[in-house]
Amino acid sequence: VQLQASGGGLVQAGGSLRLSCAASESISSIHIMGWYRQAPGKEREPVATISNIGSTYYSNSVEGRFTISRDIAKNTIHLQMNSLDREDTAVYYCYVWKPSNTYWGQGTLVTVSS
Repeated sequence: VQLQASGGGLVQAGGSLRLSCAASESISSIHIMGWYRQAPGKEREPVATISNIGSTYYSNSVEGRFTISRDIAKNTIHLQMNSLDREDTAVYYCYVWKPSNTYWGQGTLVTVSS
């Protein structure tokens, strides 16, 4: 599976961004898709996931502010990020988990300014 992430950029604190991740194959049966992020000097951490039946998970730091969704027709998942703050500054990576392997996108940089 090849993944193409997009939508990152520079935004002021309190603003919003929408990330997208397009997959090279149908996502309708993919078990888990989601996002991780890696802030400067920190380890990569999970942000949000969505399952093949639409179940979602959010880390405590983003719950209530971020929403993960999927567009099966376009083989794409989205991450709507609202009320952004400086702590959300990071490179965001989308991924696909299958029993056989985990696939990663190239990352998209989100910078939140004060």
